[in-house]
Amino acid sequence: MDQQALPLSRYTVLDLTIARAGPTAVRLLADWGANIIRIEAPVEGDIAGSRQGPDSQNLHRNKRSLCLNLKSSEGNKVFADLVKESDVVVENFRVDVKHRLKVDYDSVKQINPAIVYASISGFGQTGPYSKRPAVDQVIQGMSGLMSITGEPGKGPMRAGIAVSDTSAGMFLGQGILLALLHREHTGEGQWVHTSLLEAMLCKLDFQAARYTMSGEIAGQEGNNHPTLSPMGVFHTSDGLVNLAASTDKMWKAFCEVMNADDLANNADYQSVTGRLQKREQLWQHVNGITSQHSTSYLVEKMNSVGIPCGPINSIGQAFEDEQVNSLNMTKSVKHFDLGDIDLLRSPINLSKFDHCFEFERPGPELGEHSAEILQELNYSEEKIAELEKNGTIK
Repeated sequence: MDQQALPLSRYTVLDLTIARAGPTAVRLLADWGANIIRIEAPVEGDIAGSRQGPDSQNLHRNKRSLCLNLKSSEGNKVFADLVKESDVVVENFRVDVKHRLKVDYDSVKQINPAIVYASISGFGQTGPYSKRPAVDQVIQGMSGLMSITGEPGKGPMRAGIAVSDTSAGMFLGQGILLALLHREHTGEGQWVHTSLLEAMLCKLDFQAARYTMSGEIAGQEGNNHPTLSPMGVFHTSDGLVNLAASTDKMWKAFCEVMNADDLANNADYQSVTGRLQKREQLWQHVNGITSQHSTSYLVEKMNSVGIPCGPINSIGQAFEDEQVNSLNMTKSVKHFDLGDIDLLRSPINLSKFDHCFEFERPGPELGEHSAEILQELNYSEEKIAELEKNGTIK
């Protein structure tokens, strides 16, 4: 589908972000048609390989790159001209840096009062840690996530993805959309911000609510569900399987389909509470049954009676799965060096907008669209050449 027909095509977004969380927020807008101008600082020895790698291409598809020196007065003037024509500015600078560069909210708002200014940080815009640097793993540890991840007694474990980065990015993207909706009704811009720490505390969800409501501190449960049983990983004759037969109805169905009358009649397992209290004992009993059958047999048998059950795939196996294939989770893009490459599409589906088979643009090279973007601001060829010569743009 033409980018111009997508829901966000009338919005222009200035992307000042680096790393992962901020670009994740901007990617949401890019995937749905927003005109993204990625403003990047001039750097020495830019490594093309990293920009053409899977991470960069997946984060920055459908964006254009303007290499702009914001430390110069000329660069600041170009930025101000862009702000006048834009709807959203997204940044993740340290507080002192954005004020020094004059790209903070108050400075931007003076240029365009209707701007939606979006910020992402490690710990929040205020508070005793607000000036600290942060990375995903540090936040996973500080938020409590690592304390509940991994097997009991084996120490904390990080999640296998940058979950606080991507969560914060998704929340900031939602916040930007909320602010744009508010502006539709009022004409008012505003400052939207979140942080990795806020996002991760929110993502703790019911594990956090157990503490906020009753002071209960969750611990590591390994592959077991913390409050329901049997729900976890069980051995099969040829591997492992995830199986969830935790409700009374599903437990009864499991016992019936596996001809486990002794388990169905066991007084310890007659209630959700009883099955949780006897979880280790129950795991042994269920595992004794599942280990006699293949993974494929159990997946078929359990799902046929309404019990969630599935294999434990590698990433490769996941993408070769027939259901994943039917969802068409990848889209290709033509890259001038790499040829046709496959990237992940947005997981959001809108009935009025079919997913097309290709992204409009691959992740850009540094400054690839600098002249093109300035031409759209009605800068003359002479002025653009001057800015290139004095190092304001690249």
